[in-house]
Amino acid sequence: MSNLSDLLGGTISSLNDLTGATFSSSDPATDTNPSATGELWVNTTSGETYICTDATAGDNVWTNVGDGEDAVKLFFYGGRGVFGGGYNGSVGKYNTIDYITISTTGNATDFGDLSATVSTHASCSDGSRGIFGSGSVYYSYNTIEYITISTTGNSTDFGDLTIARYLGIAACSNGIRGVFGGGHTGNLLTNVIDYITIASTGNATDFGDMTSDRRNLSSCSNGPRGIFGGGEAVNTIDYITVSTASNATDFGDLTVSRGNLGACSDGTKGVFAGGYGSGYRNTIDYITISTTGNATDFGDLTSSRTGVGACSDGTKGVFGGGSTGSYVNTIDYIVMATTGNATDFGDLTVTRNGTAACAGD
Repeated sequence: MSNLSDLLGGTISSLNDLTGATFSSSDPATDTNPSATGELWVNTTSGETYICTDATAGDNVWTNVGDGEDAVKLFFYGGRGVFGGGYNGSVGKYNTIDYITISTTGNATDFGDLSATVSTHASCSDGSRGIFGSGSVYYSYNTIEYITISTTGNSTDFGDLTIARYLGIAACSNGIRGVFGGGHTGNLLTNVIDYITIASTGNATDFGDMTSDRRNLSSCSNGPRGIFGGGEAVNTIDYITVSTASNATDFGDLTVSRGNLGACSDGTKGVFAGGYGSGYRNTIDYITISTTGNATDFGDLTSSRTGVGACSDGTKGVFGGGSTGSYVNTIDYIVMATTGNATDFGDLTVTRNGTAACAGD
């Protein structure tokens, strides 16, 4: 399987470098003439995504992302996993950001700091820029900030969410748009979904609503479709089409009801791990994002814990931090294409739960 840079002669390394994007209810054809090689085409009906790999008028080649032996590996993730913020009862909240190289195993390294000590927030990425939004400081928080994943350093202000909320907001991305869903406003649970354009800065815009008010959920995406799974005392899975602002639709159910879980994707599977529901959970389950239906058992984390942050490089999924009753700095990993139990990866720089994670290069 090729990556974007290899397939397109090194001219494109992330979604930010694509020449354009078209959203249509149908697939492109050989006589669908793009502006240039590298144009993205999203079928909003099926969720299939294509890239033009040969722009010859009337004889264009549109390569389906993620399907087939020669498909483009369109991951707006990347090889570096970044974990930001979190909470430890004996210390309080952290502004710590640390990072790992997902393809290897080993302990995390200091990256920099968020602008505030924050936990139960959410993160997403376009493969270059990592976004951290909302969460708990000592109150509901609407701040969005960003980092450049390839460059260590402190975060920078991005803008604000439409409403301040905390206690387990969730986020995902299609590589262009980042969406944030759910949480707690300090008085009430919310079903609010709002979105940003990751490559720019500015305040979020209303997207729509989830199927129910809930907090402590998690989210992942295959690009076209965003998934919101779990939440406190529920097993609900919703989905949205990330490119189109609208309300979420029911997808199916997780294998067990739980909140404070972590989620990541390899572009095909969405994987949900850990959490709390009738006790601490080591459960890992998965869905096929392009279809709807209930989750299937994947395996177990190395320990039962809640409040994990999760990200993926498209091959491995990693789950960092959490609480087993005591706060931990554990990082586990799975091989996304297979099923089975998680394996020890290394340790975060500090013990904490409620951290948020994303990946990029």
